[in-house]
Amino acid sequence: MTNVDTSEIAHFDRLASTWWDPKGEMGPLHALNPPRVRFIDQACGGLKEKRALDVGCGGGILSEALAARGAQVTGIDLAEAALEVARHHAHIGGLSIDYRLSAAEALATEAPASFDLVCCLEMLEHVPDPASVVQACAQLVRPGGDVVFSTINRNPKSFALAIVGAEYVMGLIPRGTHEYAKFIRPSELAEWCRHAGLQTQLLRGLRYNPLLKSANLADDIDVNYLMHGRRPA
Repeated sequence: MTNVDTSEIAHFDRLASTWWDPKGEMGPLHALNPPRVRFIDQACGGLKEKRALDVGCGGGILSEALAARGAQVTGIDLAEAALEVARHHAHIGGLSIDYRLSAAEALATEAPASFDLVCCLEMLEHVPDPASVVQACAQLVRPGGDVVFSTINRNPKSFALAIVGAEYVMGLIPRGTHEYAKFIRPSELAEWCRHAGLQTQLLRGLRYNPLLKSANLADDIDVNYLMHGRRPA
């Protein structure tokens, strides 16, 4: 696959052992997960027995939350060490999740229109061509199905909070996790969705409180945000 940044894959493979430590380097992701899942659940009208795909699943934090709500989950990633952690943790928890080493574009060619729900969270800002991933997600969801993205806005506030504050001042996440140039404005993501044939349904912000180590949905989309799209039936 050409739409891969090998340095990004290596970065997340190095963090593989920390995926399930809520007090470690993945702590903010654990805090963001409950409001993300609530957003997805509400957007899709429930998750029970839905065929769900987690694109860029990493160690499986979102995949397991979707499975716990009754979804039939497939998770894909290109970070092999993270996938091994995901498989091991699901096995310990007695969860049946199909984890695969695959890029979204490759799976879209193999299994188009195979899922009721496709999630791609905190992943678009880590690939060279995010529009290609959006297109693949649109191909992977069935007509009438839902696609949910989350990423980071590109503006001075997001630079100050998501990079300077989170990585260098407070040390909430490892330095080098994000590149400002790869952040994505909501207008850009909405345009990619339209081009891929998805109809944007809802846009919400995600606000993280570093002092309380908690997160909630918000109207403010200046930093983290979620976008729900739907493939027309």
